[in-house]
Amino acid sequence: MKSFTRHVVSAAVAALFFTGAASAQSVSETCPSPLRMADTGIEGMGDLTEAFGPFAETFKELTGVELKLYSLSNRTAAGTALQFNEVEFVFAGPSEFVLFQQLAEMDILFSIVRPHYGSSFVVKANSDIKTLADLKGKRVALKDVGSTSGHIFPMMLMAQAGLDPERDTQIIMAGDARIQVLINDDVDAMGGGNKDWDAVRKQDPNTEYRLLAQTDTLPGDPVVMRATLPQSCRDALRSTLAKHSDVLWNSLTSTERNADKFIERDAYMSFETDPAIYDVVRMAYEVAGIALDD
Repeated sequence: MKSFTRHVVSAAVAALFFTGAASAQSVSETCPSPLRMADTGIEGMGDLTEAFGPFAETFKELTGVELKLYSLSNRTAAGTALQFNEVEFVFAGPSEFVLFQQLAEMDILFSIVRPHYGSSFVVKANSDIKTLADLKGKRVALKDVGSTSGHIFPMMLMAQAGLDPERDTQIIMAGDARIQVLINDDVDAMGGGNKDWDAVRKQDPNTEYRLLAQTDTLPGDPVVMRATLPQSCRDALRSTLAKHSDVLWNSLTSTERNADKFIERDAYMSFETDPAIYDVVRMAYEVAGIALDD
């Protein structure tokens, strides 16, 4: 994001390099080089490098292994690349992780935990919609197809309320316009991420809104790691990077794209993510009646 920030990150890495030399050696001895990483939300090498260039540099300085950025077009291509050992890591979302698990055994390097990450339904305060069941026959704005917080879990909440969302409501996949269509009364309710609950009140401060329903905190965004990497390599990577997680986090969020995406209230990097926590995502697909490969 700012060259000053990048210089600070590089200086911090240099200061840590000697103390981490033994760990870095173990990574370079047990892992192939280069290791390749893709992101399911970025197409094109230019954008990928802009977002993850400083992170890749810090990764190499800490581990002694080059991190090569690998451009892929979508999450299906990313899953195939992991399955057939074309990449070692994919920066993904919770839905992508459970999709990838259907293709092959997967592991997690680390995840970005966001304590306030979840799904909410919002209506105007004067709405006659009092419960999710009252959405029957109504127009409901959601985010994008496949979005964990903006599609999958809102659909699950409606199903748990006894609705068949596809038949009982008129779903509008509104994308970035989801907040505006609620403000404009083009829809009766909006289902989206928890941050949308804050955003709608900020964008329309003269209107009162009501929180209709909200999920518990959802699992964070994982860096998916192919399990065919030697266990010794995976263990060495987690151990080495976890020791310097603050430096790695600073380099990850030093670019404008990642600062906007990851710097939220109390967000942090976790190297102790149990893949089993993503079972709730798989359950949400099942309850919502959505195929994982949709």
